[in-house]
Amino acid sequence: MKQGLRDIAALVARVGVGGIFFANGWTKLEDGLTATGAKFLQQGAPAPGAWATVTMLTELIGGALLIAGLAVSATGLILFAEALAVFVVAPPLNPISLNELILLGTAAILLAVVGAGRLSVDHMVVIRRRETEAANEFAADAEADRVLASLRDSDEPAPEPAKGAVSPGEDTAPHPRPRAEPVKKPAAEEPVPAPVAGDTLVAGRKKPAPRGRRPSAEG
Repeated sequence: MKQGLRDIAALVARVGVGGIFFANGWTKLEDGLTATGAKFLQQGAPAPGAWATVTMLTELIGGALLIAGLAVSATGLILFAEALAVFVVAPPLNPISLNELILLGTAAILLAVVGAGRLSVDHMVVIRRRETEAANEFAADAEADRVLASLRDSDEPAPEPAKGAVSPGEDTAPHPRPRAEPVKKPAAEEPVPAPVAGDTLVAGRKKPAPRGRRPSAEG
């Protein structure tokens, strides 16, 4: 509630002060630089033509910016400096105009310090800038998360295939079963003749008895 009242008060002050500045500048523009310069000459300004041009442009542009609420801090300082310079160098001869000049200068510096409030172009610009900065920060954080996730994925080892799983390059097409070769039975061993008395077995073979000696039948 308090913030809303402050915003409304700032809007009213901006429109009032900026409207008076703009109206003064518009009056100088309508009167012409020559007539305005003659007034500054009566007030003791050293270069009346230059003073007429500078004050007219400052009041027209500064008043419009105050009403819109754009760059209020800088605009308020510039308008305060213009009012102070006129008060010091070429003060108005009319006391009412002098009081008006003092009030406008103090209101301008107050707006420069306090700000334009939320009902202003400045506030909308600030909001958009903050939203853009937040969106950029969010995009940067998301990109960093993607990079970290890709780095973690590259560091993890590949999972081993489960038992019975088929590798990608393995051939799984059906093949005919090879025929079983018949088992060959070993040939029957030839019977070895029984050794005759007097013979000697040498390395599995029968060696005949020496000549001249015959085994007797009786033994």
